[in-house]
Amino acid sequence: MRKTKRTLPLELLIFDMDGVLIDVSRSYRETIRQTVALYFQHCLGFRVPPKDLVTPEDIALFKSIGGFNNDWDLTSGLLLYLLSLSSLPPLPRRKRIDSVQEGVSYLRERSSPFVSKGPLRLRNKRVPSFVKRARSFGRGLKAVRCALRDSWEGWVYGSGHLGPENLVQRIFQEVYLGDRFTFHHHLPRIFYRGRGYNLRERLLIPKHVLAKLRRTIRLGIASGRPRLEAELALRRFRLLSYFESVVTLDECKAEEARVFRKTGRRVSRSKPHPYPILRAIRQTGLRNPRSAYVGDVPDDMLAANAAKREFDVLAIGFVPGRNLEAARRLMREAGADLVIRDPRDLLRFTAPPMCKKD
Repeated sequence: MRKTKRTLPLELLIFDMDGVLIDVSRSYRETIRQTVALYFQHCLGFRVPPKDLVTPEDIALFKSIGGFNNDWDLTSGLLLYLLSLSSLPPLPRRKRIDSVQEGVSYLRERSSPFVSKGPLRLRNKRVPSFVKRARSFGRGLKAVRCALRDSWEGWVYGSGHLGPENLVQRIFQEVYLGDRFTFHHHLPRIFYRGRGYNLRERLLIPKHVLAKLRRTIRLGIASGRPRLEAELALRRFRLLSYFESVVTLDECKAEEARVFRKTGRRVSRSKPHPYPILRAIRQTGLRNPRSAYVGDVPDDMLAANAAKREFDVLAIGFVPGRNLEAARRLMREAGADLVIRDPRDLLRFTAPPMCKKD
């Protein structure tokens, strides 16, 4: 744990959700793996081998590239990389499609000459070396595309609206939401009929710890989740009343659209940009509160440090578990003021109990 001069109690504590408040190792992480497998199977016609197509280690390594503002982009990045190792030839440009059915039919027709009847086989899968190469080009999905020279871009429909053209997001949402998909998106399920992976989530920070914190500290959330999925988890765990401010991907996208309308420039307001943290602070109405942001990836620490230009913000890295020194080192390198592995460590920032007068 890095030493910090902070000794005063905090007035505001803001959390990331995934990997901090909520354990997503069996929900979002498994949704990524399932989405990749279903895309290869349903959209490209491959017989997919079992779960080793994408491992949890692969996901963690891709996340370490930074700049993956949501798991849809991360899934697209993994698909592009795996396609480069498959029997499919490069296809640099996507054909415009107007419906999910048209997209699937087009992809199956293009891929059929190159898909064998046996299981999918990949050539020389070396994720660590590819991730290192991608980092040399920058961050996120753009870095992956550059590392692959955009050569397999035409096989992956991972942008645009969920309904007609974004096959990656469509599959991902069906898997994650399960029977809630149709209720929330008013679309039929096509690719996945099972239970939603959101039901696999559990709390990482116990409610009794959150209850102690909120007795003296105001609590907020700045998350890359869509608002629908953030509220889904908060309602399920009965935590909505614990947080005074909740900022999600929806608010970041709305701000990006506002900037584009005003200036004509396309910008990102998701982490590592400090916008979600700054907005969460402003929503409380407090004037320059002593604040902290708790995150689990380097982008969170970068965002917290950028927020220090306007507010007094402590960057706290949360790395639960043991034997994770490499992860803690990455957090410190990204500017974490301290790194914790036990959520009870946050209780040191609560105000001491008031002494009763005789």
